[in-house]
Order: sequence, then structure tokens, then C-alpha cells
Amino acid sequence: MRNFAGVFLLALLPTPWGLAFADICWGNLPPTNPDQVYVRHGNGTVTDTSTGLMWKACAEGQAGSACSGEANTFTWAEALSWAEATVFGGHDDWRLPNVKELSGLVEECRFTPAININFFPNTPNAEFWSSSPQVQESFYTPGAWWVDFYIGYTSHDPRELTAHVRLVRDPF
Repeated sequence: MRNFAGVFLLALLPTPWGLAFADICWGNLPPTNPDQVYVRHGNGTVTDTSTGLMWKACAEGQAGSACSGEANTFTWAEALSWAEATVFGGHDDWRLPNVKELSGLVEECRFTPAININFFPNTPNAEFWSSSPQVQESFYTPGAWWVDFYIGYTSHDPRELTAHVRLVRDPF
């Protein structure tokens, strides 16, 4: 079971607008991932100029410039296989991002979703798998790390549970 205590605490925080809106930084904080960091390529991909990584703008299962449709969910093994088989935007070297790369997309001044929605529209307020396995102790089920784009936190779960997927590729 996932721990949502932080979500409930965050929901109790007041904002100047009564509710937090995804395109406004909370409390007038500066964005950590402003529009200027990203380059849209017109083929459903976005490059983060601070890291050089190219991302699919939509979660898997969504399509179009507005990322319409329902995002698919996968077990961790399914997510890894899906990434390896994906051909998109003229590239066949897509992969599941590691937890550091994926958490780098978190927009720290926003929530619901905690991501730049101008470049990653319609992102589900949910967990996205990373490729990073959880270092396990002998009595735990093998796990993997994920990033939750509802409020931008990182945790891990058993690999048999499902989460969303956003793919990345290296620019070279």
C-alpha cells in the first residue's frame, strides 16, 4: 500500500487562491523547471537543455500535442520491456529513466501535477516507474523506485504493482 500521508497534509495547506493550480507556482516561488529549460521538437518529444535528455512529452498511452487519452500502467518488468521495444519520433533507443533523471522533471513549486504542464501536458497525478531497482533486504519483495507527479515525491514499491511510464533517451 502506498503512503499518501504527505498528500493529505499538503491538501490542508492554504494557498492565496484557495486551490493550487498546476500552471501557477505556489506562494510565488520561482519555478525549478521553467519553460526556458525545454525545447519542443514538434514530433512529441522535448529536450531538457539542462541535462541534454530527450523526453517523450506524453506518458505512454497518451498521444497528440495535448497528450490526450488515458495513460497506461505497467508492472516494472513490463515498463522495462515496453521501453526497449518503443520506436517513436524517429528514434529506437528509448529507455526508462533512472530515479534521478525522472525526479529532475519535478516542478517543485507546483502540484497536481508537479511538472511543467506546458511541455508535459495532461500528466497523470500519479506514480511513474524509474529504471532504478530498490536495494532490498532479504525479507522484502524486490522493489523499484518511482516518482509521484501529484506532489513530486519519490518512493518505492514492489515491482509487481503498476505505475505509469514516461520514456527518455540520451541525445547521442
